[in-house]
Amino acid sequence: MNLLKLTTFLICICLTTMLKAQQMGFEEYNPISTLVVEGEEVKKAKFPFIDVHSHQFRMATQDLSELIAAMDAMNMGVMVNLSGGSGDNIKLAIKNIKENYPNRFVVFANVNFDGIDTPGWTENAVARLEEDVKNGAKGLKIYKSLGLRAKDSNGEFIAVDDERIDPIWAKCGALGIPVLIHTADPKSFWDPFDSKNERWLELKTRPGRKRSAVDPAPWEELIQQQHNVFKKHPNTKFINAHMGWHANNLGKLGEFLDAMPNMYVGIGAVIAELGRQPRNAKAFFIKYQDRILFGKDSWKPEEFPTYFRVLESDDEYFPYYKKYHAFWAMYGLDLPDEVLKKVYAGNAVKLIPGLDQSLFD
Repeated sequence: MNLLKLTTFLICICLTTMLKAQQMGFEEYNPISTLVVEGEEVKKAKFPFIDVHSHQFRMATQDLSELIAAMDAMNMGVMVNLSGGSGDNIKLAIKNIKENYPNRFVVFANVNFDGIDTPGWTENAVARLEEDVKNGAKGLKIYKSLGLRAKDSNGEFIAVDDERIDPIWAKCGALGIPVLIHTADPKSFWDPFDSKNERWLELKTRPGRKRSAVDPAPWEELIQQQHNVFKKHPNTKFINAHMGWHANNLGKLGEFLDAMPNMYVGIGAVIAELGRQPRNAKAFFIKYQDRILFGKDSWKPEEFPTYFRVLESDDEYFPYYKKYHAFWAMYGLDLPDEVLKKVYAGNAVKLIPGLDQSLFD
């Protein structure tokens, strides 16, 4: 009798487990691969590198030693902090760097577009940028809020190519500093939210990221506005963040690079796109090896090894770290050393003034 009860109990457990599995949604489905292939995590970059896309909002006051320890562990020579702000925040951040770890950090200034339609805004913004560069800023970072959220006093969205910003782009060229600009978001955020959307899981779990043609504008229009700026200011160097959201269409991105010689691209937050097309991406990196810069975006040291592994190894079918970004596996590009060195540091050294070349020799 006890054996019968035990058997019945075990059968009930099995049936319950099967039922739960049958009712499981895609959000929970996260299988462990049974594939056995050679390869291992790459925890340290093969060559010293510059992260051109980092955000440290407290650099004016924070203890930098913890950052340095993590940087040294992964062979990061220089971190570019894009969140420098302006005015006193720039001064304090530069002071903190010089007093503790000179040559290991770079700070970019930012522009506040509030009041853009008030008299004198453009002149004041240009003067403020000049002062920030004088105080140590080495570049200008433009957030995606330009085009997506920033509005004038009439409630109208400020276009990326708004002519009132032209003197700022021109001043960056005159000062010899690059502009790292993030425009729009992945095209899938504008696409129908249905079973055919590759970012379905991300949009379901983060619905605030969904966009439309009127919220605030068509994706193609925002990208065109950005390109209008690049073409109008050929003497200014632009680093297009996230590969301009064309890492999933490298043929088109190559056409843009050919048409706009002052445009460079950073690979922050798009490594998953590169890792699923290793042969195509490798050919692209070799062809445009002088125009691509390493950048991560979010400061999470545990995620850098995936970047190193995609760029350096010839490993097959290894996991990405965010399922909602990419439910597919990664493959290594196995880039040549001469290409790696340019992507990791060489191209950034040429674009960003004042970097210590000796850290990368």
